[in-house]
Amino acid sequence: MTILQRSRPSSARARLSRASRADIAAAVVAVALIGIAAVVGGLLYLAGRPVQASSPPFYAHWLPHIGPGTPLALAVAVLVVWQGPKLAARLAWRSLLVAAYAAAVAWTLSLALVDGWQRGIAGRLTTKPEYLHEVPGVTDVPAMLRGFAARILDFQPDSWTTHVSGHPPGALLVFVGLDRIGLAGGGWAALTCVLAGAAAAVAVPETVRLLSGGGDGRLATGWRRGTRGSVAVAEPTEAARAAVPFAVLFPGAVWVGASADGLFAGVAAVGVMALARGLTRRAPVSAFFGGVLLASALYLSYGLTLLAPLVLAVVVLARRWRPLLLAALGGGAVVAVFTASGFWWWDGYQLVVERYYQGVASDRSYGYWVWANLAAFTAAAGLAAAPILRRAVLGRPSTPQRLLPLAAMVAVLAADLSGLSKAEVERIWLPFSVWLAAGAVLLPPPSRRGWLIVQAATALLVNHLLLTSW
Repeated sequence: MTILQRSRPSSARARLSRASRADIAAAVVAVALIGIAAVVGGLLYLAGRPVQASSPPFYAHWLPHIGPGTPLALAVAVLVVWQGPKLAARLAWRSLLVAAYAAAVAWTLSLALVDGWQRGIAGRLTTKPEYLHEVPGVTDVPAMLRGFAARILDFQPDSWTTHVSGHPPGALLVFVGLDRIGLAGGGWAALTCVLAGAAAAVAVPETVRLLSGGGDGRLATGWRRGTRGSVAVAEPTEAARAAVPFAVLFPGAVWVGASADGLFAGVAAVGVMALARGLTRRAPVSAFFGGVLLASALYLSYGLTLLAPLVLAVVVLARRWRPLLLAALGGGAVVAVFTASGFWWWDGYQLVVERYYQGVASDRSYGYWVWANLAAFTAAAGLAAAPILRRAVLGRPSTPQRLLPLAAMVAVLAADLSGLSKAEVERIWLPFSVWLAAGAVLLPPPSRRGWLIVQAATALLVNHLLLTSW
């Protein structure tokens, strides 16, 4: 063996070691950002300039505690870390997605149950600022839609509560619909949010598979070096399979269970997945359904207009435009129904911006939250998001595992700079943070189980040290 031949493996190991150290450094920076945001928030409070969040950068109360969900959450975390990567590599694709959904539901519910059934699940959506407070008053849905915008501004006798006023009527309609079919009360509402939010654990890896050119979902083995410099290029189905355990142990599940934003995240993720399927599989029904879901997302939350970068990434990766016409028809049908019913989206948005500054947002410092928001987002996305983003930025191939996380970050930065998201973003930005798991394959295989442990630990620490609220 020549000196040159001996030096090549050594050189490869050195590059891998440097990259691993850089990954750890990125995660340390993320931890430091959270710590600095907490310290600065505390100092501002002592200086008489509170940032209007009880435990900055989180909208939560400091309350170390355990609950009935503690052993369940630990058990789910251990099982997914121990067996998740192995099952992701071996199971048939459809079976894997079923298992992923079940595990995501178990993870989310167990985290919520750390706070107990009433405080963590059944009572979450029944407080005065929440949706269920308004449900009994909706006796005529068409009349509610016609008069919805007139009740957005605060300081009126019939002003909507905080969460209802801050969103289009689609969100309220979901809970009114549950009530009308006999699933009334906070327990059913919370379970709906959990079940919908857990769908992201299926939608994210399936979208990666579709856009990677994966066929039947069978394992493509190996971690090969591409010809594009030193960038690792995964086989199509490997990229999707690597994302599954990370999508399951999503730290943001702390806020999915149980908040309406978990519901929004699930609807949006399935909408993106359906669009990807329509564009890559010549599936007109999927394209139409994707348009329906994505437009419906706009009537759940005004902020979901920022799904645009993700949609653009899907279109660029799919390289097919014609099915977009079907998606536009589906989306247009949703817009037409709401508009014909008397609610014009743009009017609602303008009034919500005005309502935003009628409340506590006017007392929240942009100078603090414009960067502290990113600390809260980091906790929801998980510390593994830091090395994933580092590798996505530095990588060169235009792959789903790179473009989807980067598109999500473009959406987050746009929301952050707008000033219309100050605090509570660990919950509000769930529809974007779920997509960081799409880049899991960028992490070297030997390190993935370690990063899964970090993800699980992040969620467990947040949920046991803080009592989240919204």
